[in-house]
Amino acid sequence: MPQKHRTIVIKIGTSSLTKADGSFSEEKVRELVRQTAALKDRGDRVVLVSSGAIAAGFRLLGHTQRPTAVAAKQAAAAVGQGRLIEEYTAAFASHGYVAAQLLLTRGDFTDKRRYDNVFRALTELLDFGAVPVINENDTTSIEELRFGDNDTLSAQVAAMIHADLLLLLTDVDGLYTADPRKDPAAEHIDLVEAVTERIEALGGGAASALSSGGMKSKLTAAALATAAGVPVYISSSKEENALLRGVDRESRGTLFAASQGHLKTRLQWVAFYTEGKGRLYIDSGAAAALTGEGRSLLPSGVVAIEGDFAKGDVVDVYSSEGKFLGRGLSGYDKAALAALKGRHGAGRQAVALHRNDWVDAGKIHLIRDEEGEEGHE
Repeated sequence: MPQKHRTIVIKIGTSSLTKADGSFSEEKVRELVRQTAALKDRGDRVVLVSSGAIAAGFRLLGHTQRPTAVAAKQAAAAVGQGRLIEEYTAAFASHGYVAAQLLLTRGDFTDKRRYDNVFRALTELLDFGAVPVINENDTTSIEELRFGDNDTLSAQVAAMIHADLLLLLTDVDGLYTADPRKDPAAEHIDLVEAVTERIEALGGGAASALSSGGMKSKLTAAALATAAGVPVYISSSKEENALLRGVDRESRGTLFAASQGHLKTRLQWVAFYTEGKGRLYIDSGAAAALTGEGRSLLPSGVVAIEGDFAKGDVVDVYSSEGKFLGRGLSGYDKAALAALKGRHGAGRQAVALHRNDWVDAGKIHLIRDEEGEEGHE
């Protein structure tokens, strides 16, 4: 029996919303909404991260096929996003549910205030029974603030709201040892305990000409979500009741197990989205205390400081040999910490970085400089 009353994030790719010729399919939207409403009826809280804006808009502008120029894709997204949310809104209303549109950019995650605002808005919507429908704001996003694909965006949303499951619907039924479309000897992988370098090496290119997210981007998403304590299931969107069967893991797919431990929302922002304002280099004793013993970093263990940061800013921490150890929130600004570093008599209250504000390197999956195509929908 499926577990009920869960918070589920479902990533809907372009191929799940289009016909064979690449044109937008209202029928597919209504079918996906029907299945989502069934989840709502049984008490689940559901967030949809939906592609499809460019697919819904490019023909309305007179294009015969999906445009490739950035401006044309942005224009198509501007037209198509309205059509896309209109279809979702009408379809959910027919089942007695309210759809809520959120258009996000990576800046909504890297900026702490905007990150907190998104979290509060999502929490409020879910508490009142609405179905958030999220997409990247393709019309206004610039390259430096793009997610690159909605796989990444869905993982960040799932991590933010501590979802019980992230479902990635795609055109293959999970992860294989090789591309099953090219290698008939490829073996299906049912369970991935951890996204290691060996697993990452199994990622391939984009799944289709209409989308930018291939298996590589899904493995990146799985690494981020599982590090935040969210299990991920990748399954095919082609079979009947794919969404319902995927959520309940009744369809064939690959399960990525959640890592042990649970990062709080505040520490997820530190671990996944922002960049360090400075660097601290620490001695071997401090490194052992911070990474192995769960203790705070004292100024006496700091041997060198780089960058310019204020109290509460994120700093990256390295061993004196240059190995990245993790990151956290600095207890001092640069000048004050520089005056205290290396001093053993700084006092018991002097903490350069508190253990509650610390994330080990193994849990950090920064999302930046992605290779995803612009206008990913």
